[in-house]
Amino acid sequence: MALGKDYLGQDCSLSRALELLGERWTLLVVQNALYGVRRFNDFQVRLDIPKAVLSDRLVRLTEGGVLEKRQYQASPPRFEYLLTDAGVELWPVVYALSVWSHRHIGGEPPRLFRHADCRTKLLPTGDCPECGPVAAGDVEMYPGPGPKRDDPVSRAMNRPRRLLEPVVPEPA
Repeated sequence: MALGKDYLGQDCSLSRALELLGERWTLLVVQNALYGVRRFNDFQVRLDIPKAVLSDRLVRLTEGGVLEKRQYQASPPRFEYLLTDAGVELWPVVYALSVWSHRHIGGEPPRLFRHADCRTKLLPTGDCPECGPVAAGDVEMYPGPGPKRDDPVSRAMNRPRRLLEPVVPEPA
C-alpha cells in the first residue's frame, strides 16, 4: 500500500497543523520570516530553495494565514511576505525545535537568542529566566558558534538584531 501524502484521515490538532506546516522547506520559510526575511529573492538566496517550491510554500502559508503578501513597489509590482499574528505565534515552536535539535542531534547553533531588554540568554522554552515570557519582537538574535552561510542575506542576519526586523542585504 502506498504511503499517503496528507493527514486527512487523522483526527487531531497536530495533523491539522502538519497539513499546513509539515512539508519540506515550510518551517524554514517560517523561521527565516521570523528572522526578518521578507522578499522572495531573499528567501531564495538564503535557503537555496528551488523557486517553484518557494513559490508554492509562500502561497500555502499565505492561504493558511501564516503570512500576508504585501506590495512594496508599484512598477514593476514587487511583493514582500510578512508574518501574521498567527505566524508570529510560531516563534516558540521554531525555537523549541532548534533547541531540541542542538540537544539531541548535535551541531553548533549558527545564532543565539536573548531577551533584548535585559540581554539574558533565553531558556529552552523561549522565556527569559529574569523577566518571564518574551514576545518575538523582544528577542535579539546574535551570531553563535555554528557555521555561517556567506550570502548577502545571511551576512545581514549575522549582525545582532531583533526578530521580525526586516533584513536588508547590502548591495552586491
